Amino acid sequence: MAGIVTVKLRRIQMTMPRQLPTGVTADRLSVMPPRKVRRTSAPIRRALRYMSQEELAARLGVSGRTIRRWAVGESVPKTAYITALSHLLERDNRPRYPQFSFVDLFAGIGGLRRGFEVLNGRCVFTSEWDSFATKTYKANFPDADDIAGDITKIDPTSIPDHDVLLAGFPCQPFSLAGVSKKNSLGREHGFKDEAQGTLFFNVLKILEAKRPRGFLLENVKNLRSHDRGRTYAVIRGALTELGYTVFDQTIDARPWVPQRRERIFLAGFRTPVSFSFDGIDRPASSPTLRDILHHNGEEPEGHFTLRERGRTIVDPRYTLSDHLWSYLQAYAAKHRAKGNGFGCSVFKGTDIARTLSARYHKDGSEILIEQRGKNPRRLTPRECARLMGFDREGAPPHVIPQSVSDTQAYRQFGNSVVVPVVEAIAREMMPRILQPELYPPVDEQQLSLLPSQSSD
Repeated sequence: MAGIVTVKLRRIQMTMPRQLPTGVTADRLSVMPPRKVRRTSAPIRRALRYMSQEELAARLGVSGRTIRRWAVGESVPKTAYITALSHLLERDNRPRYPQFSFVDLFAGIGGLRRGFEVLNGRCVFTSEWDSFATKTYKANFPDADDIAGDITKIDPTSIPDHDVLLAGFPCQPFSLAGVSKKNSLGREHGFKDEAQGTLFFNVLKILEAKRPRGFLLENVKNLRSHDRGRTYAVIRGALTELGYTVFDQTIDARPWVPQRRERIFLAGFRTPVSFSFDGIDRPASSPTLRDILHHNGEEPEGHFTLRERGRTIVDPRYTLSDHLWSYLQAYAAKHRAKGNGFGCSVFKGTDIARTLSARYHKDGSEILIEQRGKNPRRLTPRECARLMGFDREGAPPHVIPQSVSDTQAYRQFGNSVVVPVVEAIAREMMPRILQPELYPPVDEQQLSLLPSQSSD
């Protein structure tokens, strides 16, 4: 009889794992779905081999407690988090020998960085003063351990050597909205705005000290016409005096995303080359808002969307209240009567949106989404990420940390660049920066001899 009992005990021991995950007790194993837990917790545990629980939590924008619960099988992460984690692990395994290095100034949430990093570039220095933006930046670029703050207090010679300088220097001193607001407040704008307008000269000092092989600067299109063109003449002249060949163009993001968004880009090359913004690849077909809006088959996420009757819907918190909707309609009607273009804009899924601005958090009036039988709604921050090209097919998902409010997220996207536009520019620039001898400059006399000038 004793032998039989021993055999039974051994069989029980064989069915139990040798060592239970931390926080998991034997009495809980029977209620855990083993296959699903193993499938979803494995990548979490794999990631924890290379980073701390806190670092992984920052990458995914969740709490450390949530990471622990996923790792031990106490709860199962949503598909979106598993997808984000797989992309993060793939990014950690990218080639260890990058083709070029770059610095990311006035980095925001990393739109310029994303466009160049995908070409196997390595960021060696980041500067961003906004604390909320740095939270989002670190969540998406966890290797950015030390983000420098106020660029005016940074010694240019202390910045690491680099091949390319990226800078989306503040646009408020030059934007139409920024100039109008400063005028109404009796404040200076442009270069006379000592707080922001002179930050371009800090970029200039870094270019002079480090002499990178190239640069890409971005700003609002009004920069070209500000102060009757004098501001832009100073900028171009200063860059040229440093010995760079400078090209510029105002580019609308419309071919890449369902948004009218015109921004001016200045590309500079230390070695003269032939270059044209007209040469960048543009998509054959353009998307509409339907391509970036939440759909009922996707996984619900955070407080952006929720599950209702088997369908994913946008959280009602994004629908305008009756009071706000009435106010916006009356405001638009008042300005229409005066012949002004101010007011709210409501769009369908087949439409193209206006420019997403940093003030979107106030009332969302520039881009409201039509809803059948309801007041229109704002875009969710996730939809803004898609509208700005941060979230798109084939790219790592953009992490919106839980510690970043909707208000801050809207500001971050409104101040950012459209990522696929930057990537298209980077693909045209980098061959010329890395191998300038293959792209000799073409002078006016040569242009007259090109085949395109022939009569046939």
